[in-house]
Amino acid sequence: MSLPKIILKQGKAKPFYSRHPWVFAGAISKTENSPTDGAEVEVFSSEGNFIARGLYNSQSKIQVRLYTWNVDQPLDKDFFKSKFQNAIQLRNDLGLNNNEVGCRLVFSEADGLSGLCVDKYGKWLVMQFTSLAMASRREMFADILQELLNPEGIYLRTEKGIGKLEGISLQDEICRGTPPEGTIPIQEHGLQFMVNLTEGQKTGYYLDQRDNRLEAAKLAKGRKVLDVFCYGGGFSLHALKHGAIETVGIDQSASALHLAADNAKRNNLGPSRWILGSAFETLAELVKTGEKFGVVVLDPPKFARSRSAIDEAIKGYRRLNTLGLKLLEPGGFLVSCCCSGLITMDMMEQILALVGADEKRDIQVLQRRGPSPDHPVAATCLESHYLKCIITRVM
Repeated sequence: MSLPKIILKQGKAKPFYSRHPWVFAGAISKTENSPTDGAEVEVFSSEGNFIARGLYNSQSKIQVRLYTWNVDQPLDKDFFKSKFQNAIQLRNDLGLNNNEVGCRLVFSEADGLSGLCVDKYGKWLVMQFTSLAMASRREMFADILQELLNPEGIYLRTEKGIGKLEGISLQDEICRGTPPEGTIPIQEHGLQFMVNLTEGQKTGYYLDQRDNRLEAAKLAKGRKVLDVFCYGGGFSLHALKHGAIETVGIDQSASALHLAADNAKRNNLGPSRWILGSAFETLAELVKTGEKFGVVVLDPPKFARSRSAIDEAIKGYRRLNTLGLKLLEPGGFLVSCCCSGLITMDMMEQILALVGADEKRDIQVLQRRGPSPDHPVAATCLESHYLKCIITRVM
């Protein structure tokens, strides 16, 4: 029996011949053979030419995610297993696929598995889905991971808000093996961090900032460091290891600050202060008291989750960076991060330029950075380049 077909509107096929994996609803002219949500489909141009095979979801703005441009390739277990093998090989080549460090084994579009991320912490794996069709195949993916890696357990984590956008009805749960007892230790550039798979933010840890934490720390010697949205204290601990005279971490989560303090104790690092509170309110209070820092790290959560939120997000980033600049001593370093994929590197640099002008401070851009290499970017889907980290010197 032939697969359901997706027929594109005239003039809409070019991005998909170029292997962009997202087919939005606005590019579709009609469907044939009544595809159901989660079904495998074939995508054709308006002229009737085959383009690719993908998975369908009428509930999503991305109605088809594309996985193969081979007309004879079914999206079966063997196909997906080869994608997993290629992804794991990259992490092997990077020296990250071991039981000591944490790493992202599968990164969605960049590994040809749009809608799925898999993180590895010690002997445990965490799967996270952003696609209904991929989530409906979670048992098959768990089988593949069990065959390839034989983990102690595979845990399912759900991303807040994605369920509504994709029509996914999932809950956090163990789907293979057993969950870890308590937290899991991982190593990062000579430091040990504890990860909570079941209750921690994201999948338990911010693996994407691994190398940025190290680069920022190289500027910390002899300086006082402010770590805003600090979570488990990653930037703070690296700064202390590299000679910071003191670190101050801010987070609105009491459990995050407890984890950060525990991580500092485990690594015998200090002195450090951990402040519970809203980042914006706490920064404003620090400005009032006249406190100054030699390094300020701003690593906020995603401000722009949709295009309609971009303008408000830009205002938020501008306000946040303004407060950060006010707390920075002349000649100090501002590390400004953004994980909103809709906010580009150029937009972040424009925000910094405006903030510098407002505060009458000269800003020198030293490094434009992205995520660690276990979070590669698909050249055909630059939207997957979500994390920006700009390291600057401020006079």
